[in-house]
Parts: sequence; C-alpha cells; structure tokens
Amino acid sequence: MTEKVFDLLDEMEIKPDSFTLAILFKACAELANDRAIKIGRKLLDEMPENYRNNNAVLNSAMHMLMKFGDMQSAERIFRLNKRKDIITYGALMKGNNLNDESSKCFKILEEMRHEGIVPNVFTWNILIGACSQIGMIHRCEYIIDRIPLDIQSKRQIQNSLIDMWGKCGSVEKAQIAFKSIDDRDTVTYNTIINAFGLNGMGSEAIHLYKQMPNYLRDEVSHICVLNACSHSGLVHEARNIFDEITFKTEKIITIMIDSLSRLFLFDEAQKLIDNYEKTNKPYLIMYI
Repeated sequence: MTEKVFDLLDEMEIKPDSFTLAILFKACAELANDRAIKIGRKLLDEMPENYRNNNAVLNSAMHMLMKFGDMQSAERIFRLNKRKDIITYGALMKGNNLNDESSKCFKILEEMRHEGIVPNVFTWNILIGACSQIGMIHRCEYIIDRIPLDIQSKRQIQNSLIDMWGKCGSVEKAQIAFKSIDDRDTVTYNTIINAFGLNGMGSEAIHLYKQMPNYLRDEVSHICVLNACSHSGLVHEARNIFDEITFKTEKIITIMIDSLSRLFLFDEAQKLIDNYEKTNKPYLIMYI
C-alpha cells in the first residue's frame, strides 16, 4: 500500500500541499527502505519555505528522519521549529527511544517544563519506555515522582510501569503495580508474565498464566510464558502449556523449539520443525 503512494506521487504533476506532504513523510517513515529514504529526503529538500512553519509537516518530517536513523537532521528541524507543541516534543522523545538514545528524553522533559508545556499520558508513556530501555532504578523513580497521580492510575500507564520495573529487575514493584490494577487486560497480564520471565521466575510466570482468564490470552501470552519456561529450564511445564495451545503460530513453535534446544533436546526440537514444514515453508528463525 505504501509503495502505491509513491507510485501515485510519481504521477503527480503538481507539488504536494502541506497536508499531502505530511502524509508522504509518514509513508516514507513507515517503509523506510532505500526508495522511501530517497523520496523523503528529496521532498524535504524541495519543501516550500512557507511549510517550514507548519507544525504538522515538521512533526511528520522529524518522525520520518528518526525512522531513517538520522537523529541529527531530526534534531535540527526540532530546534528550528518555533511553534513546538506537545506532539513535537513527544515525537523527539519517541525518536530517541527508537535510536537507543533514551537518556536524552529526560533533558527534553526539562525543556518542556521550561517552555510551560505539560506532559500528557502519551508523553509519560514514552518517558517510562525510556526508563525501561535504560534500566536504571533512580531514573525510574525520578520519573514516577513527577507523574501526576491521576495519570499514574490509568491502566495504560500502570501497564508500562510493570514493564519498566520488570526490565529494571524490580519484580516486587512490578507486582505492586499489577495488583493496583482492577480492570486488568491482556497487556497487563502479558507484561507481568514477561517481567517474571525476564527475571528467571518461570514458576511465577506459569502460575499467573494459569490464573489469566482464557478469553484474555493471545499469542503474546503464550510466547511470554513459554519464554519464561525456556529461560528457567522448565521444559516439562513448557511441553504441557504448548500441548494445550489450540492454534500454534510460527512464533509460538519457535519459542518451544528454543526451550527444547536450551536443554539440548535437539531431536525433539527437530521434530517440531519437521512437523511445521510439512504444511509450511521453512521459517529461518526456527534454526537460529
């Protein structure tokens, strides 16, 4: 679909307006291949001067450049933008997370405060994601101390906090966040199960997986618990869970193969691959 957008662009005899240009930048960001990068940079170079004060266009251009991995150019656009709004700041934070420069998000937060821009749920979610990537407890606590209580109580934020604490190795705090949520959804359960798995607590992950309502379980739920089993050496438990899964996707089978291979059960792992390939094309990841 995105390639079709570029084909239509080639047929256009008029210059794109600001609305179309923002859409084209977004399309380039989504595809981010050689053709998209070439088109995106050309559009940016040829962008009319009067569009350089259009926030929607500039935000879209920033997002595109960050998806290209060109943080320097994205930051240059950010600095030149005289009408920065919360979307602008959020886009830059998200780009820093995407390009493994999460520590910069905290400076951006301070700049927002200096400019009198109040972070919203989405901004805080991005900042929590930055903490997850950095994995430093004091950074996590720094951010939490600044999140308003009415925002902290939102399920989306609580789910992100579970993920953050799990990735920082603070499972107890992840559990506290989990227990504070009354209307737990699929993401809530998957995130805490994954937190257990990341911290070598396979038995706890299995216990919670079994407590999880069946209607909430999805592919990610199965992957998280099997991954937890894999990293804790619980191959018997992994087999039982795997056998109970009705629809086994490529990713689920791959995780089970990983679990078996970690304990040198290569023959059993190969049987899974052989059975899969009876009706499907080989899936490279299964062999890695």
